[in-house]
Amino acid sequence: MDFNRKIAIITGAGHGIGAALAREFAARGARVAVADLNETAAKSVAQEIGGIAFRCDATLEGDIQALVALVEAELGPVDIFFSNAGICLGEPDHAASAPNSTWQACWDVHVMAHVYATRAVLPGMIGRGDGYLVQMASAAGVLNQIGDAAYSTTKHAAVGFSEALSITHGDQGIKVSVACPQYVATSMLGYDEPTQASSVPSVLNPTVLAQRVADAMEVETFMILPHPDVADYMIFKASHYKKWLGAMRKLRAKIIMKLGRTKLAEMHKLI
Repeated sequence: MDFNRKIAIITGAGHGIGAALAREFAARGARVAVADLNETAAKSVAQEIGGIAFRCDATLEGDIQALVALVEAELGPVDIFFSNAGICLGEPDHAASAPNSTWQACWDVHVMAHVYATRAVLPGMIGRGDGYLVQMASAAGVLNQIGDAAYSTTKHAAVGFSEALSITHGDQGIKVSVACPQYVATSMLGYDEPTQASSVPSVLNPTVLAQRVADAMEVETFMILPHPDVADYMIFKASHYKKWLGAMRKLRAKIIMKLGRTKLAEMHKLI
């Protein structure tokens, strides 16, 4: 897939990973629609890259439909929809202790937002015999995130939806990728500036992540693993499930012993 002259929509693109993706896609020649709940942030990124900005709540199907209609009216048919918005809220105690509102929010952002994006652009893509759908999942979607069952569960669902898209529409000219990064230096991990994570080997700069994602999209990789070690962890999990579960329990115990809790912004430095 060549990014040059492609029309791309990226949700959650006003900051963090989404903003880095917008910059990278634009640098490769794409015309980018920057969509974010924060309109001011979206406009700032769009102005920087010569794109267009839209306020959009990715959890509202009406917003997604309106976004696609506006982009297609201004730029033309959407070639790439990168459904990127995400949240990580944690859990106060046991694995089911997060309130229903947290579980619903994770479901809406990590699953239904992908469904809404697909509904909005897939029919047109099928009609043209070409299009690219990308879902932002997480390494938690193929492994697990200690201390956040709602996040892990809905990211697993996102990977499953991506697989269903590829199986169902891969022979209709529809390209599908699911991105499963591990730790990235964004506000979700408590970083105000990506450079703050330069001393933490497991944490990627968003710019590097975006480059790796775009490289993988150019060769149409289905499962994009910006952190190469994740592939090894997946193999170990599949081959030695009981040992993997035991290792994860030990890792959780280590985190609790050192930190007293499983807060993502603190514990990622121990992993």
